[in-house]
Amino acid sequence: MMAMAKRATAKACSPTRRRPLPASGKASIIGVVLSRIVFSCLCLAYTAAAGAETVVVMRLEDTIQPASMRYLQRGLRTAAAENAQVVVLELNTPGGLLTSLRQMTTAITTSPRPVVVYVTPSGAQAASAGFFLLMAADVAAMAPGTNAGAAHPVGGQGEDLEKTIAEKVTNDATALIRSLAAQRGRPVEWAEKAVRESVSFTEREALDKKLIELVAADRNELLAKLNGMEVKRFSGAVEKLVLTHPEIKLVSPSPGDKLLSAIAHPNIAYLLLLLGILGLYFELSHPGAIFPGVLGAISLLLAFFALSVLPVNYVGVL
Repeated sequence: MMAMAKRATAKACSPTRRRPLPASGKASIIGVVLSRIVFSCLCLAYTAAAGAETVVVMRLEDTIQPASMRYLQRGLRTAAAENAQVVVLELNTPGGLLTSLRQMTTAITTSPRPVVVYVTPSGAQAASAGFFLLMAADVAAMAPGTNAGAAHPVGGQGEDLEKTIAEKVTNDATALIRSLAAQRGRPVEWAEKAVRESVSFTEREALDKKLIELVAADRNELLAKLNGMEVKRFSGAVEKLVLTHPEIKLVSPSPGDKLLSAIAHPNIAYLLLLLGILGLYFELSHPGAIFPGVLGAISLLLAFFALSVLPVNYVGVL
């Protein structure tokens, strides 16, 4: 009896040995693991593909000046960070400063993502400096009832420039528009006419002369026409746009951009200058008041910024 109990105890205490899995069992486990890996990769690929259809949209309805330049650069940085499929700049401008224009055309031509400049809504224009932005775009588009061109350089208040200066500025602007048009495959002679002769084009005239690629009534029609289009970048590389299910990401001007844009106006600059002078005068007349001095200093700084981006005669303002 004791021997039998010992044998039973030994069997109970001895570790059980697992039988090795058959080859078919191992294969099934490996198959399950591989299928899950493939499924995960497909999900990631689908997510990446969906994210790649992001469309960054900006609206520029202002003169071309430092605030609009900052706004454009911020939108292009957002598009690069989002790996957006395309950037759409909805444009309506009478023109602006040549210095800001050059920085904006550089930002467009060096953008890591394709840029579409779309003159909209009906009644909008891409005049003067705006025409340069249109020619700099990877894809130029206009809505019905819009116009572009009239890009001959003039003074800040619309006056004619002195002959020598006018000739230099016009030649410089002509060289820029010729370079942009040639690199984008658009007719150089018509682009040059817009600068030298202030020729302006309706959307149909611009399309017939191949200055633009598309005419679209609204944003939805524009995106539908862009879907599947092969776009030649400024570098010469070709990208195909995929916008089957576009996801719109609207980039609006920041409060700082709006402030800088608002004060870049002759009347606002004049009021800020007067307010600044009065504030400093009151502070000097009543030492220790502090608030008038601070308000005056801030007003003067804003006024000097506004005057720096406006072709204002300082003697006339004073």
